[in-house]
Amino acid sequence: MPPDRTAPTFLRMNSPKAAGFAPIEEQLERIRAGAAELIPEEELAAKLARSRETGVPLVIKQGFDPTRPDLHIGHAVSIRKLRTFQELGHRVVFVIGDFTARVGDPSGQSDTRPMLGEVEIERNLVTYREQVFRILDPEQTELRRNGEWLGKLDLADLLRLTSQFTVARMLERDDFKQRYEEERPITFAEFLYPMMQAYDSVALAADVELGGSDQKFNLLLGRTLQRQAGQEPQVCLIMPLLRGTDGERKMSKSYDNYVGLAMEPAEAFGRVMSIPDALLEEWLRLASTAKGEELTARIAQAESDPLGVKRWLAGDIVGCYHGAEAAEAAREVFDRVHRERRAPEDVASAALPVDEESGTLWIGYALARSGLAASTSEARRLLAQGAVRLDEEVVTDAEVQLEPGAYLLQKGKRSFVRLEVLGRH
Repeated sequence: MPPDRTAPTFLRMNSPKAAGFAPIEEQLERIRAGAAELIPEEELAAKLARSRETGVPLVIKQGFDPTRPDLHIGHAVSIRKLRTFQELGHRVVFVIGDFTARVGDPSGQSDTRPMLGEVEIERNLVTYREQVFRILDPEQTELRRNGEWLGKLDLADLLRLTSQFTVARMLERDDFKQRYEEERPITFAEFLYPMMQAYDSVALAADVELGGSDQKFNLLLGRTLQRQAGQEPQVCLIMPLLRGTDGERKMSKSYDNYVGLAMEPAEAFGRVMSIPDALLEEWLRLASTAKGEELTARIAQAESDPLGVKRWLAGDIVGCYHGAEAAEAAREVFDRVHRERRAPEDVASAALPVDEESGTLWIGYALARSGLAASTSEARRLLAQGAVRLDEEVVTDAEVQLEPGAYLLQKGKRSFVRLEVLGRH
């Protein structure tokens, strides 16, 4: 049976080699591609040589805390590298940080993160399982929760763990150092976070750990703790951080500058189309499927035809995680809304009654009740920003009252509701 060409791209890739491993240099070349740092490369070469000689795959680890329900294409930069290790025949352990999520990763944070409850963590990690297998091969992935081992540590274990590191060592981290110098609080729990992540590597006897450039300190701490535990230290594979759609900060749902792996295809397509031109080369290198000569050609094309490259990139990214048919449908929705200035065909609808006393419906209430705004306060802000259209006309007056009838209500460029305002009973 021929492969399903409408399936997400990563699910059509070659499965890991059934027998033997590729030559060392071939493996290293694929592992190096797109990485920011490989610490130290000679140790990885030695590990790969031993693996090839013995036939035993390396243990490749990366952890993600389920602090939010969405994985995004920024996360996918390193998850795709995990997939590369799978294709090379190695064993990937995807660590779901159900225990570390209670603390929250302080990497790159200027303030203490709020601690999450178990209910929220459990709800989020359910979505991670579905999303990560849009990239990784389920049959070649081991999912582990770090609560399995961290939850068993008692006070004596914790004292042994913390006694191996000094406060001075922890303050070598740039974000801790900056917060300390600026006299902003750092909790003991945040100091524990890098140690807990390092302990994950000991518990799994990891050969390689992946992480973004903001994770470098934590990964190196894992090497230290493994050495102290009598293990061969892991190699740290540092991946670059993908900047979000704003072109400035790293991709994060907190900044609403992300493209989620499970995001509706039309929304994802539109978000990619919104990125600044200056971001194109970075996204082509880190988020697209283009490689070699095609990548070079796309980067060159971006200089003269950034819009054309964005359209290709948007389709490529949506196709990766939703399939070719979804990408084509998303492209049609984008053209309908942005080129033809028409609403999508599958617009949500809402029917809301007028106020019995005035016989009209306040527009702020309509935005909130239809789901276009989280509250009437947000509705006022959207109106003031010129982000609301009523029957394709911009509305900035927050006191507009709608008479009974049918309307097309729009927030921003991609969110629509067909609104029916019902008259008095």
